[in-house]
Amino acid sequence: MTSPLTPPTDAEVSLVLKAPDAPEIVAPEQAPGMVPVPAERQTEISRQAKEYIAEIATFDARSPEFSTKVDGITKLAGSEMTSSSDASSRMLERSTTSVAGAKKSGNGAQAQVAGTLNQLRTTVEELTPNNADLGTGRKILGFIPGGNKLAKYFQKYESAQTQLDAIIKSLMAGQDELLKDNASLAGEKVKLWETMQSLSEYAVFAKALDGACVEKIDATRASGQVEQAQKLEADVLFPIRQRHQDILTQLAVSVQGYLAMDLVRKNNLELIKGVDRARTTTISALRTAVIVAQALANQKMVLDQIDAINTTTNNMILKTSEMLKDQTVRIHQQAASSGVSVDTLQKAFDNVFETMDAIDTFRASAAKNMEGTVQALESGLAKAKPYLERSRQSDRD
Repeated sequence: MTSPLTPPTDAEVSLVLKAPDAPEIVAPEQAPGMVPVPAERQTEISRQAKEYIAEIATFDARSPEFSTKVDGITKLAGSEMTSSSDASSRMLERSTTSVAGAKKSGNGAQAQVAGTLNQLRTTVEELTPNNADLGTGRKILGFIPGGNKLAKYFQKYESAQTQLDAIIKSLMAGQDELLKDNASLAGEKVKLWETMQSLSEYAVFAKALDGACVEKIDATRASGQVEQAQKLEADVLFPIRQRHQDILTQLAVSVQGYLAMDLVRKNNLELIKGVDRARTTTISALRTAVIVAQALANQKMVLDQIDAINTTTNNMILKTSEMLKDQTVRIHQQAASSGVSVDTLQKAFDNVFETMDAIDTFRASAAKNMEGTVQALESGLAKAKPYLERSRQSDRD
């Protein structure tokens, strides 16, 4: 059993974005129950129907009054059906636009917002830090030109700010159109609800006419007025049931249009909430992610530098310890052994001794030679002495 409809309200919608379910197909026999008529009003309508049938039964089937009454039945709810048909046509146009918007095509507000949200998603995905290479390169207490990929990422983010602002502005414009569309839909729903209430009452009236007419036909046939009963059945009951069927069909179409309006309104509300979230949550999340990425990247750069310094320091300590270990061993070896080998010292002493023996031999030989020289000199001087005296004598004379 389909639940009865309720008039449009200003109740707040859920904060969770959820696509509304498509409305079920409304059969003509279900429509009156979806726009209920109060019991006291049904009683009044039933009384009026009986009075109407009782009055029409008093006329001759060939009289103008009878034709007028029958024409009144065929025109029952005429203005309401026309109004409902116009509303259904307008709703059909809105539904077509809504479907186009859902498929991201067309020129409606939903299509504009859907397309803009798609642009925002693409832009945000391109700027997502976990999709970017935020490596800072190898730096040890210095800066390598062109090595900071993080700076390039933030330059890209800053250059995308203009595009993000344009997207947000477009989303705001689309949201305004959706709000206007919902305001228009609210007015349409109120008018259509009033029309459906009237149609529902006319449906009750037509059903009451049907029942009263059948009752009257049975009573007339039972009283022996067979011809009059046939006239009522052919000229009154048939148009009543035909009009009743038309009213039910139009009421079902109106109910379907009302549900479609509510569906479009809910879709618009979800898109409006989506725009709000895109303006607040999505952009804020992107900015937060960028800030966190910057902080983490800077921390990574510092940690990399500290790791590099620690590695260099550890290597220096290791090399120093290795040198200390090697030199300590050599020092202990040097301390355990003499500075000059014994063989070298022995050879050096032998050379000294040989040199001293050679000197002694030379001195002995030289002494003998010198003795001969002295003797030769003394002999020569003795021989030269007379000649010297003679020369001195001559010089005195």
